[in-house]
Order: sequence, then C-alpha cells, then structure tokens
Amino acid sequence: MTIATKALNGGRKSVSDEALEGLRGALRGSALLPDEPGYDEARTIWNAMVDRKPSLVVRALGASDIRQAVNFARDNELLMSVRSGGHQIAGHAVVDGAMMLDLSLMKSVHVDPKSRTVRAEPGATLGDLDRETQAHALAVPVGINSTTGIAGLTLGGGFGWLSRKYGMTIDNLKSADIVLANGDMVRASNSEHPDLFWAIRGGGGNFGVVSSFEFDAKPVGPEVLSGLIVHPFEDAPALLREYRRIARAAPDELTIWTVSRKAPPLPFLPEEWHGKEIFVFAACYCGDMKEGEKALSELRSLGNPIADVIGPHPFVGWQTAFDPLLTPGSRNYWKSHDFVDIPDGFIDILTKAIHALPDPGCEIFVAHLGGAMARVAEDATAFPQRKSHYTMNVHTRWEDPAKDQACIRWARDFFKAAEPYSVGSVYVNFMPDDEADRVGGAYGGNMIRLADIKAKYDPKNLFRVNHNIAPHAMSHAAE
Repeated sequence: MTIATKALNGGRKSVSDEALEGLRGALRGSALLPDEPGYDEARTIWNAMVDRKPSLVVRALGASDIRQAVNFARDNELLMSVRSGGHQIAGHAVVDGAMMLDLSLMKSVHVDPKSRTVRAEPGATLGDLDRETQAHALAVPVGINSTTGIAGLTLGGGFGWLSRKYGMTIDNLKSADIVLANGDMVRASNSEHPDLFWAIRGGGGNFGVVSSFEFDAKPVGPEVLSGLIVHPFEDAPALLREYRRIARAAPDELTIWTVSRKAPPLPFLPEEWHGKEIFVFAACYCGDMKEGEKALSELRSLGNPIADVIGPHPFVGWQTAFDPLLTPGSRNYWKSHDFVDIPDGFIDILTKAIHALPDPGCEIFVAHLGGAMARVAEDATAFPQRKSHYTMNVHTRWEDPAKDQACIRWARDFFKAAEPYSVGSVYVNFMPDDEADRVGGAYGGNMIRLADIKAKYDPKNLFRVNHNIAPHAMSHAAE
C-alpha cells in the first residue's frame, strides 16, 4: 500500500505504508489519512472558500512531533503546508494532495506575572492568550479577533487596539523556539540566531515552524474604554474628513478605526436601521478612564449618531466584538492597501463602493496605525511599514457560492480604484492567495535581506506554502 502525495518538485511522490507506520510510531500525536477520525476537523478552516483535501495530516502535540513531521516531509521531498489557527485569508494552511502539519491542538499558554512574560504554543488563539493574561491584568498587543491564531498573526507582524501604545505583536516578542528545515530545534532571540529572529518578525512562516512564542506583556485592563459610534452612511464623507484630523492628533492610548457597511441586527441599533448603510467609529482607549473620556470627547461630538455605546468594557470582551467577521463557514475574500492619509478622492470612491455593496456581510475597514509602532526603524524587523499610516482592508464576506464572482469583482474593482491613493505597501496577513506579485511590496527594502536569511535556514525552500520568499540563490536562478 502506498500514498500518492504532492512533491516539492511539483510531481507526485509515493509514501509506503511502512514509512507511514514508522511516522505514526514516532509521534505523540497522530498521522491521519482521508476518512480517518480527526482528518476533516484538521483540514477545515474558517474560510469556506477553501475546501481542500491533503493526502496526509500530521496533528502535532509538541515540538518533537513538529520535528518528526518536518524531517518526514524533507526526507521524502513532500510538499508540506502548516496550519496553526487556520485563519489566514489565503488558505495556505491546507493544500489538495499535499502533506499538512496541523498545530491547532498545541494551545498551551503560560503567564509569569512577576516577569510579565507569556509563553504560548502555536495553536493558541488570541482569545486563549487574552484570557490567561487578563487574569493578571496583563495583555500582549495582538489583533482584534479572539479567534485568530497567535502564530500567523505574530509571524506576519500583528497589530490591534494596543499597538499605538505598546507596539506591534512582533515588538513584544522576546524569543521563539523554531524547528528548522534541517530538523534542528533552535531558539531565536536578540542574542541567539538574531538574523532568524529578525526575519520571523514579519517574514511569515518562511523560515521554520515555531513551536513556542515568548512575549512581553503589558499592564492593561481588566477594563478599557471602548465601543462603537454608529452614524448614517450619508454623513461618512464629512466624518472621515474630521476623523483624519482627530486620528493624527490622538494620544498613543487611543486607537480609532472605521467600518463602512450595512447595519447588522445589533441589539443597540434601532430596528429601522437594520440592513441600511452605516458608518462606524470603533475606538479603544487603553489608559486612565477619565483621560480616555477627554480624549474621545471630540470624536463623540461629531454629527448625529444613531448609537454611541462607548463605555468601560472588559478587555477580553472588547477583543471579541468583531468575532462575527471571522466565524467559520462563510466565504471570504480580502483586498488591502496602505495609505499615508485619507484624501478626498479616496472618500469619494469609498462612498460609491458602499452604495454598491454586493452582500450585507461585506464591509470596508480603515485602521489608523502609528504611535509606538511608528517609532521603530523600518529595518529593525522584517515588517517594514513603520510610518504612521492607514491600512484599508476590504472584508468581502458572503454565504451563497453563486455570489462568488460578484463579490470578488466588487472587492477587486474597489481595490483598483483605491490604488492611486496607496503607497504600494501591504500587510502580508491581509493578502489573498492571488497576490504573489505583491510579496515584494509587503517587505520593501527588507526583501533582499530576507532572501539571504531564507537561503541560510531553508535553502531548498521546504517552507514554501505561504506568501513565499524564495532563497536568494533561487531568486537569482529565476531571473
């Protein structure tokens, strides 16, 4: 008996039953074939657009299992994908007919409140991390959805409500334990393999498989001043012009993002507004409550809001406020740009796009980034876009497969219309699978150094199922 699996060279490789049983005997976890219990759970990710069937799934329970899987893939020259949280929009976690390394069962989080450090395994979600850190009134600056995986978020950069005050997720990463392509298990930090540590802070999963992350935690909560201010969308142009002024002057503790969409049936919205176009300010102040009231007063005085639910909220709860955007089972497609400012021309095309929404689940997010994360040099980490800027993400979300073409076309059309106002960079975690040509834009002037480090740690490009950075030798060979 043999298993046909995709190979690194693009062909097919046969894995014998004897080799598979040898792998199974070496694992604490399991090695699963299609139709075996646990296989469908492992291969199913949040984006229903991705319905792929790997030929073999290794479900790891620890670093030794990761090492066994990496060695097996390398020695047999198999194409291997890696799943942690399974929330990457591109769906690189799973590939038809390939080997899949599933880390989602590795969810341990340990907090040391005295040193304010956190150790997290790669299958942990932001919710897992938040719950454990908030038990000690601590937090790691991460993203804004509790269901996101910590591994993919961190390796891509990571930003959210705390990043203006405390920096990006990668700015709070102290070390990472990594299984390399040759099977070695190393620790990367500022003092150990510093080149590798630089690369994994934004360079994605190109350099190895992280078995454990160590973070610094910051004093946050247990409550923050946060919430939504909902306006009629007809007021959006005037509000956006005021927003860009207020955001530029905001203290580091204050983060304000905007959402444009049709109103979902939220309990605090009058029923007559359900399904109508709205413009939303989402805000979080992570410092003193009284100071936060002052900092938010101008934003809250704008226009005539339909609802204002700014108030003290548990940080753990606020981190789940946007979870409906990432619930499993819906079809998702994203497009993203970075902007230095929000020009009037962009406001005009945003207005037209919202009036043409292809589905009530679609929306356009604009996040203001800066503060502490902007006071880091562009070459200090692999993530290069450190200037104060705005990141736009087109969240295209729908249920009916018959809407695929219409929804994707709407996202692409708006993305193209917005391009003249962008600066050319992009956040790698927001890139869909059809944007391989934008990898250079994601890393800018750091790309050459990343390719050199890739050549050192993964010269044969074993870790290629991602927004791939080819080893430098390969890059030259392709030219």
